[in-house]
Amino acid sequence: MKAKEVERAYSWARERYAELGVDTDAVLKRLVQIPISLHCWQGDDVGGFENLGEGLGGGLAATGNYPGKARTPEELRADAQKALSLIPGRHRFNIHAFYGEFHGKKVDRDQIGPEHFRGWVEWAKEMKIGLDFNPTCFSHPKAADGFTLSHPDRSIRKFWIAHCIACRRIGAAIGRALGKPVVTNIWIPDGMKDTPVDRAGFRARLEESLDEILAARVDRKWNLDAVEGKLFGIGVESMTVGSHEFYLGYAVKHQILLTLDAGHYHPTETIADKISAVLRFVPEILLHVSRGVRWDSDHVVILNDDLLAIAQELVRNDHLSRTHIGLDYFDASINRVAAWVIGARNMIRALLIAMLEPFETLRRMELERDYTGRLALLEELKTMPAGAVWDYYCLTQGVPVAEAWLDEVRAYEREVLRRRT
Repeated sequence: MKAKEVERAYSWARERYAELGVDTDAVLKRLVQIPISLHCWQGDDVGGFENLGEGLGGGLAATGNYPGKARTPEELRADAQKALSLIPGRHRFNIHAFYGEFHGKKVDRDQIGPEHFRGWVEWAKEMKIGLDFNPTCFSHPKAADGFTLSHPDRSIRKFWIAHCIACRRIGAAIGRALGKPVVTNIWIPDGMKDTPVDRAGFRARLEESLDEILAARVDRKWNLDAVEGKLFGIGVESMTVGSHEFYLGYAVKHQILLTLDAGHYHPTETIADKISAVLRFVPEILLHVSRGVRWDSDHVVILNDDLLAIAQELVRNDHLSRTHIGLDYFDASINRVAAWVIGARNMIRALLIAMLEPFETLRRMELERDYTGRLALLEELKTMPAGAVWDYYCLTQGVPVAEAWLDEVRAYEREVLRRRT
């Protein structure tokens, strides 16, 4: 699509939105300030680089064998850099602890430190982006029986406590080095396949472990602690120790971030409705934007009703300043770089569509109980020319317009990904 055609379409769209009281130029200035955190695990099927010889565990499974998987930190960074070059705006990158650079040495997870992530920090500085971090409480011999921070064996718990403390300190060190706070998100796979008799015991041990982790002194200016619950997973169908209710209570009690993952609830639940509820009681939230198909299957994010509802909830009530948005899925059946680009562009596009709503008009209708007018206007908005505004945003940000980004991914696949054996 030629630049003049994009500009012409935008000019018409700007006038159309202005009729509803929406300033599209102001919307784009706001949109460019919102970073999306891309997740490292999409690039290599949650493999990591620590070389401990463990397969993927914790109820996680990557399906597919599309060629070109990243095999080294350098390849993963190159792939992520390509993806970021096709996404409008300046964003972040989210790394798991077992993506450190250990140079052939076996460094167990309770011994990792900031020195193992210098390559990531230098790359982030060059890219002028922020980083986020996660303890890796799976794919390890000490997690083989499905328990970590709630394990009945104190020695096992101590190992994972030490790992999580190390990760918080790494997060703070990365944040200080980049001058941008890091969100360090704790998720554990702990749970039971069949019905337990002592749920309270497991949760008491988890609480004690978390208390010990948070008691370690870490500069909260640079590290933001988050905890992530889940409904169930493969192998833990009957009880997940770190449930939504557990972590909601814990986050409120300790005033840390609560992570809401779009795939971690019942299929009929959406996290959109939870955002305004939990933000009454916690300082900030972390969103893991995913797409579950029948369960927490982590499909690539598409521009569907669930995603739009999340974006609308963030925008309508001005929750963006207290929300950290990250992607969380891994699909090995398609081009992995394309998966990043599709998901990130859709998340940003959903935010744009939400920002183009005449919210004050809609809110006035709601307060005046003009539900007929509210419904009618919401339906008309669905066919407003948001696509023209999106194309113009991509053009002004120097990234491909419409589907043109796919040509660059295809070329990258031919020249780089297909050559990996």
